[in-house]
Amino acid sequence: MTGNRSGISRRQVLAGSGAAAVAAGTLGYAASASAQAGEGPWDREADVVCVGSGAAAGTAAVAAASEGAEVIVLEKMPIIGGTTAKSGGVAWFFNHPIHQAQGIVDSKADAMRYAVRYGYPREYDASSATLGLDETRYKTLEAFYDKGTEAINQLDKLGAVKFKQFRLFFVDEPAPDYADHLPENKVPTGRALEPAVGSGSSEGGASLAKQLAAYLERIEMPILLDTRVTRIVRNAEGRVIGVEADQEGKLLRIKARKGVVFGTGGYSHNVELCRLHQPWVYGSCALPGSTGDFIPLAQEAGAKMGNLGYGWRTQVVLGEALANRAIGLGAFVLPGDSMILVNKYGQRCVNEKRDYNDRTKAHFHFDPVHEDYPNHLMVMLFDERSRDYYGGAFPLPKNKAEQPHLVEGATWDEVFAKVDAQLAGWAGHTGNWRLQPEFAANAKEAIGKFNGYAKAGKDPEFQRGAQLYDTQWHKLFSAKNPDTSFADSGYPNNTMHPFSETGPYYAIVLGPGTLDTAGGPQIDHNAQVLDPDNKPIPGLYGAGNCVMAPTGDAYLGAGGTIGPAVTYGYIAGLHAARS
Repeated sequence: MTGNRSGISRRQVLAGSGAAAVAAGTLGYAASASAQAGEGPWDREADVVCVGSGAAAGTAAVAAASEGAEVIVLEKMPIIGGTTAKSGGVAWFFNHPIHQAQGIVDSKADAMRYAVRYGYPREYDASSATLGLDETRYKTLEAFYDKGTEAINQLDKLGAVKFKQFRLFFVDEPAPDYADHLPENKVPTGRALEPAVGSGSSEGGASLAKQLAAYLERIEMPILLDTRVTRIVRNAEGRVIGVEADQEGKLLRIKARKGVVFGTGGYSHNVELCRLHQPWVYGSCALPGSTGDFIPLAQEAGAKMGNLGYGWRTQVVLGEALANRAIGLGAFVLPGDSMILVNKYGQRCVNEKRDYNDRTKAHFHFDPVHEDYPNHLMVMLFDERSRDYYGGAFPLPKNKAEQPHLVEGATWDEVFAKVDAQLAGWAGHTGNWRLQPEFAANAKEAIGKFNGYAKAGKDPEFQRGAQLYDTQWHKLFSAKNPDTSFADSGYPNNTMHPFSETGPYYAIVLGPGTLDTAGGPQIDHNAQVLDPDNKPIPGLYGAGNCVMAPTGDAYLGAGGTIGPAVTYGYIAGLHAARS
């Protein structure tokens, strides 16, 4: 590698032999050819350049390489995988091979009705040929159904990702979708697939990312780490012909003969973009590299922005997020049965057992009378039974010292006073969100009503436990502490148990956060980035959280980020390689 103007070290190249081969074969030619074209010299050259190394960009690279294309992957972080590697690796697909083998019919017409009804509820029109969407968004969403299973089968056939080692996600029964109760959902369970090593383990998403990277290494396609793309290069006709990148302070120009695919993640850790486009994000499970790099690059290249306000949402423990925006865990499925959420007025405001994406949206409710967001933060109230019986199921601690933001009191009044004092210390970060004078009376009334609902087994206010999602996910994520001193619940609804008549009582303040954002440039059914006239920008592609989610505002089910990322990455890689 002596004399290589890119300055690539062993650490910067995951697939070292591939990098050397590509460099030796292209550097001299690229420099002379591009100089003749008036483009300036290129340091590297490939058919397809993939930016990022998670599910979207990794799949794009594998798909392009399967068509015989030379590929280079650029990753700005010092490790591969992005947020995919941090995830459980669950991937959600319509009409996947396991369902097909089981004879389960997941028809396209029904699947599209479910996806549009859930993802675009304000536009959904069952009588419309495009279900109320414009043609571009309809065809783009349609591609998820059309190509998802093909992507799975091809990755498995190549040996890139062993999808045959995936299984239906869940412990005892197939996982319900996040809107299993919608009448449009004709296959409400079993679309989520998990790696055989187990969702939630460190090997879940990491295994997926590593398998993609290992395949690229085997076929000698390089992955350059510590390489941040800073510019998209276009020729005089407007075609994307390459990128410029910063590699530890050195400029690296990489030519793309066929196309550039971005799969760089969302912008959860770009505070400015979040304040401009998100209802609010206190913290995120996304890796710190999720800073929305693609948005300004795509804008400069003439891209049309889709909805920038989409996000994959979760509640977060506020104190934890204020200490470090890059949180370890979100409050995904709230554990406990003698537990409720209340707003600044002490009123319940959501079904506490709904999925994290939809439940978090309740934080954004606007009160036009008080000109305020009463649910901007929520207070999770629970008793010693829930704390002990479900201890260790985040955010409930098995040992109290494990949760530094836990508030404890012998009485509810003591808990409420301590919560308000805690909020006073955070006021500069929360718009001075504080408990209102009527909080204590309303919260005690809400607890009393809830106790009655728990005894009856029905929640007339928020229908907690009425849907399969509520009860099944409660069983999985409200795991019993084997050392608990409390007996199992004997009440008719497994998600509800009356609060104890005596303390101690507890509270944890929750705020809105994200797994990552899901807004960005608009793509079409070929994963091509569009210009303001809805025409593809030649040579530019996007997939994953860096583009506007084709599924809209819906988190269709567990793995609802990775399934589309794999699918649109696959579509992008194939189209770029064949162009």
